Amino acid sequence: MVSENKTADVSFESLLRIFTVPEDPSSALSKIEDGLSRNLNEFLREHIVAEEKPLKEIEKDFSNAVIPEQPAFVSDHTQHLLDTLVSHSVHTSAPSFIGHMTSALPYFLMPLSKIMIALNQNLVKIETSKAFTPLERQVLGMLHRLIYDQDNDFYAKWMHSANHSLGAFCSGGTIANITALWVARNNALKADEKFTGVQNEGLFKAMKYYGYEGLAILVSERGHYSLKKAASVLGVGQDSLVPVKTDGHNRICTKDLELKIAQLKQQNIKPFAIIGVAGTTETGSIDPIQEIAEISQREGCHFHVDAAWGGATLMSQNHRHLLNGIELADSVTIDAHKQLYIPMGAGMVLFKNPDDMKAIEHHAEYILRKGSKDLGSHSLEGSRSGMAMLVYSSMHIISRPGYELLIDQSIEKTKYFANLIKKQEDFELISEPELCLLTYRYVPTEAKQALIKAVPEQQKKLLRLLNELTKYVQKKQRETGRSFVSRTRLNPPQWQYRDTIVFRVVLANPLTTTDILKSVLNEQREIAKGSKSLINEILKLSLKILDS
Repeated sequence: MVSENKTADVSFESLLRIFTVPEDPSSALSKIEDGLSRNLNEFLREHIVAEEKPLKEIEKDFSNAVIPEQPAFVSDHTQHLLDTLVSHSVHTSAPSFIGHMTSALPYFLMPLSKIMIALNQNLVKIETSKAFTPLERQVLGMLHRLIYDQDNDFYAKWMHSANHSLGAFCSGGTIANITALWVARNNALKADEKFTGVQNEGLFKAMKYYGYEGLAILVSERGHYSLKKAASVLGVGQDSLVPVKTDGHNRICTKDLELKIAQLKQQNIKPFAIIGVAGTTETGSIDPIQEIAEISQREGCHFHVDAAWGGATLMSQNHRHLLNGIELADSVTIDAHKQLYIPMGAGMVLFKNPDDMKAIEHHAEYILRKGSKDLGSHSLEGSRSGMAMLVYSSMHIISRPGYELLIDQSIEKTKYFANLIKKQEDFELISEPELCLLTYRYVPTEAKQALIKAVPEQQKKLLRLLNELTKYVQKKQRETGRSFVSRTRLNPPQWQYRDTIVFRVVLANPLTTTDILKSVLNEQREIAKGSKSLINEILKLSLKILDS
C-alpha cells in the first residue's frame, strides 16, 4: 500500500532499520516475497502485462538523471517497481516464450538466492568466501568429471589443489570463452630461455621472438559473437578469427578447416586455437567434435569446445553421444543459466589439464597470495558472487537423472514440433533439430510451389518478400504478447545459400506443452494473413510464376 501524506526522513536510525529490521508482513515487499514463494509463474503472469508498451513510453519512467535527495519508503518504492519495471519486463519463464535460451526456474532457487545474497560472499578470496571456495571447486570438479570422466584419485589430487584449478566460474559464456582462449594464447607464446612469456612482455615482443606474422583462431561460420570479443580483447584482432565453412546441417566442414590451417601456415600465421561448437546459438547444431580434436592434436592447436548451450546434454545417457569426442577438448565452456536451469550469470570454463590455468595465474600481495586457494588467481574477473551455490543445490535437488529427464523431454518436444511443422502445407522447416532448437518459416502454399518452379531471378524476389513476411509476423507476434519466437538469418542450401530470415524456437522450458506449440503456428498463420498488402504481393507473384 502506498503511503499517503507521509515522507521518509534521512536519519541514521532509519538507515539502521533497513539494514536490520524486515518489512511488516502486510507490506508490498512482503507480499511480493510471499507471492514469489507460493507460485512463481502465477505471480509473474499477474504482474507482467501482456500488451507490449513502446520502449519510448517506458523510457519516460526512467528519464530523471538526478539522485533523489528525499528517501522513499520501501513499500512505496516496491510498488513503483511493480508498476514501472516488473509490469513491462519480459516474461522469459512463460511456457509460450520459446524464442530464446531462457526457461522457467525451479521454485527452490528463490529462497536459496536470498541466502546467497544475505551471505554476500566474494569468491575472489578465501578470506571473503570460506566454505564457498571448496564448494565452487567441487562444482567445477563435478562438471569436469561429467566431461572428462577421470577417476577418483584424479579429483582427490587436483580438485582442491592450491596451485591448480580445474576451471573457473564466470559471469557467462563470453568470459568463459575469453578465459579459454587467454590460456591458449599464453601457452602458445609461453616463456622460453630468452623470453619470459606473452603475459609479461606483451604480444608485440612475443610475435617478434617467435617470428610469427600473426595469430589465428579457427571456428565455424556459426561461431558465437563472443569469440570476436575474445579475439579483440586478446590483441590478436577480430580479423584473426578465421571462419570455416559449414555444411548443409550448419556443422563445420573439416576439409575446409584443414585447408584454412594450411593457408595460414603458408603465411607464417600461427593457428593457436580451434573451436568446436556444441550447440550453435542459431540452429543448435553440433560440430564433428572428434574429427576436430584429431586435427587439433595433429596441428598442435589448443582445442576449445563452446558447449555453452549443448553441454548440459552430457547429463543425458540417451543423448550424450551427440557430443562424442568432447573429452578430447583442452577446454570446454558450459552455461549453467541455460539448460541447467540456473538464473543468469553462471558460466563456467573447464580445463582438461589442471596445469593449464597456470598460464594466466596472477597474484596480488594484499588479496591473491601465492600458495593460497584463492579462486581469483585463476580468473579474468575479480569480485564474484557465490552463484556456484545455486548450481551445487540444483545438482543435488534435481540430480543427474532429473536433468536427463529435462534434456530428453526438451529434445523429444522439439522433434514433435519439427514433425508438426512438416505436416503443415503453409510452413517450412529450415533446420532439423539436433538438440532442442529449430528454425522454420511461414510460406503460403502457392509460394511453396512457386519457389520450386521459379527461375533464379523470380526465386530471389519471392524469397525477399518471404523474408519481409517473416519479419512482420515475428514482430506482430511479439507485440501481441501471447507468444514469442525469435528470428535469425540463415543461408540454407535448398535456397542456393541465399539470405533467408527464419523463426527460431528453443524448447527448453518443461512447462511448454504441445498445445502451446500448435497455437503458436495458428497465431503465426493468422498474423501472416493479416499482413494484407505483403501477403497479396506474395500470392500475386506466386500465381504469376505458376501460370507461366
